[in-house]
Amino acid sequence: MRASVLVEPAVIEIRERPVPTPAPGDVLVRVASVGVCGSDAHYYREGRIGEFVVDQPIVLGHEASGTVVGVGDGVPAARIGQRVSIEPQRPDPDTDESRRGLYNLCPHMQFYATPPIDGALAEYVTIGSAFAHPIPDEMSEDAAALCEPLSVAIATTRKAGVTAGSRVLIAGAGPIGIAMVQTALAFGATEVVVSDLDPRRRDVATKFGATAVLDPREQDVAGLHVDAFVDASGAPSAVLAGIQAVRPAGSVVLVGMGAPEMTLPVQTIQNRELVLTGVFRYANTWPTAIALARSGRVDLDSMVTGRFPLAEAEQALNADRTPGSLKAVVRVQE
Repeated sequence: MRASVLVEPAVIEIRERPVPTPAPGDVLVRVASVGVCGSDAHYYREGRIGEFVVDQPIVLGHEASGTVVGVGDGVPAARIGQRVSIEPQRPDPDTDESRRGLYNLCPHMQFYATPPIDGALAEYVTIGSAFAHPIPDEMSEDAAALCEPLSVAIATTRKAGVTAGSRVLIAGAGPIGIAMVQTALAFGATEVVVSDLDPRRRDVATKFGATAVLDPREQDVAGLHVDAFVDASGAPSAVLAGIQAVRPAGSVVLVGMGAPEMTLPVQTIQNRELVLTGVFRYANTWPTAIALARSGRVDLDSMVTGRFPLAEAEQALNADRTPGSLKAVVRVQE
């Protein structure tokens, strides 16, 4: 099979590799669509994200969909032919975190495209059968791949406690921010305010349902008095401003990957009894993601702004530098 391999930072090669064999409990998936995440671009350009370092050739890509074409022992043959969205995780079921249902925090997690685990920019991949989620006929392969970033948004929305009538502030109108806008509204939020430096991204946020957008350089968010603030930017200045915008006993959720350390307004957090937490991936989100996309309350197809064949994976990894780009996908079989 063909695979797009990151050989060293900024060097991608299409290589021939053996088709993987599904282990017991696994399915073999013929990959259709792979979304490009900011983490993929970081690995491509810098060769690392924090403590995760690329020290050998690796296949990137963890937002994926495809069709089951083979099964391992213990998996019904009836699964062959199913179109699926891949949840790109292999947790150890015996860890305390997995037993508590928090399998995303499993210390022995094997996650697609996180060194040294290969990802989905290849013609075939294997995954545990429970993590290959069947999708409805009407869902596109691109949308099925984007159930992954939508799952990040769902996990974040749950952490933020968004419910009917909530007022939400989101910093950052990239793919996760836009998925957050749609998810917050689907969960019942009546006001979703988005801040971003880029006027094009603010326009995109409005298109996807944001009730208000603002430029944080020109407008102070401190008086918004929102129920929840979500940072999808990773910028320390955005985090500090967002915390000031939260009402007493409100929630702050950090999802953007940015500065490894930052100074926080501890007295504000204490005096307002704010709940501040982070989000690391997701757990138990795929059924909700598929239902939201199927219902039309979240539009994943419209988030795609560029499609590339596998041979042009490098262009896809650089698509975020194109003005107006929101989400690039690689169509592996084209």
